[in-house]
Amino acid sequence: MNIAFYAPLKAPDHASPSGDRTVARMLLSALRRAGHRVDVASRLRSLDRSGDAVNQARIRTRAARITARLLARYQGMDSAHRPQLWFTYHLYHKAPDLIGPEVSRVLEIPYVVAEASHAPKQSAGPWDAGYRAAAQAMKSAALIVTLNPADEPCVRDLLVNGATLRRVAPFIDTRASIRALGDVQASSALRRRLGMSTNSPIIVCAAMMRSGDKLASYQLLAQALARIAHRPWQLLILGDGRARDQVADAMCAIGERVYWAGLVSQEALPQWLAGCDLYAWPAVNEAWSMALLEAAAVGVPAVAGNEGGVSSVIDDGRSGILTAARDVGAFAGAVESLLGDERRRRGMGEAARAKTAAGHDLGAASRALNQLLCELVR
Repeated sequence: MNIAFYAPLKAPDHASPSGDRTVARMLLSALRRAGHRVDVASRLRSLDRSGDAVNQARIRTRAARITARLLARYQGMDSAHRPQLWFTYHLYHKAPDLIGPEVSRVLEIPYVVAEASHAPKQSAGPWDAGYRAAAQAMKSAALIVTLNPADEPCVRDLLVNGATLRRVAPFIDTRASIRALGDVQASSALRRRLGMSTNSPIIVCAAMMRSGDKLASYQLLAQALARIAHRPWQLLILGDGRARDQVADAMCAIGERVYWAGLVSQEALPQWLAGCDLYAWPAVNEAWSMALLEAAAVGVPAVAGNEGGVSSVIDDGRSGILTAARDVGAFAGAVESLLGDERRRRGMGEAARAKTAAGHDLGAASRALNQLLCELVR
């Protein structure tokens, strides 16, 4: 079918890399892999980070113009090329969908949302207009697909007129991971490239460096690793961003054990991860983390904070260890326990790889989404 796709938080071809951009690209791939013709309807970024009412009004004005242009374009098409369904990825009070609901209403096509979140505490706050717009969009949806189970309770309250809420497991394209798994020299090559010790296990994390939750996670990671400085380990950081200096300040406590790889492309990430022994990420306010899935796909077990939807990608005690949210001591203890037990690490890594291949692969997601959308259109 013909699908109009929109990501109000960040377009799939946006210049700045992030997990949101990656998920948008994965959803496009999943829909196209199922045989659908998918067009990115708009690249308008409706995100307002600061709660600025003037900026929000400016975004609404732009959205109204884009909506009018899209409707004129679509209504001028023949039925064979006109969208049969609108698909929006990731809307919430700071980045509402101000286009899709109206286009869907006028064209009389189903409006579908993937990864929506609803936070009643934002009512009457600085993002009240976006909060109400996002809530109204969810109420107009025929189907809401969740990737993060933590979003479901509040979103479910907005379902009306027979709309349904369905879960699709977070997913990645594991083909690059499978190729990386076949490289038995990945670890030694990585150590040579960066001048790392050949004896100490490599702890790795991959995340953008920006203020807020990401910086808080980096700071908590540094605090935890400082507590186990008596253990042999070395930390590889994959990522960059505006908060690089603050991250570096946090890592001063562990000094020369840190190796900075900088920004790594999505295509190269599996090869970097495959050479490591343990993924560690406190996951402060994390939805579920693409990088956790990428690590699991190449057989690297993880220690992560149990926030948001992280438990949907890590089986605690089987494919990794989940610790109480933002508990530095518990996180440090979990990392230390796996550093000292190579056999357990390997077992968890294999379980992580098998879990990702079976339940978090692009092919499985493509089939699941296709079934949901075909049922809806029928």
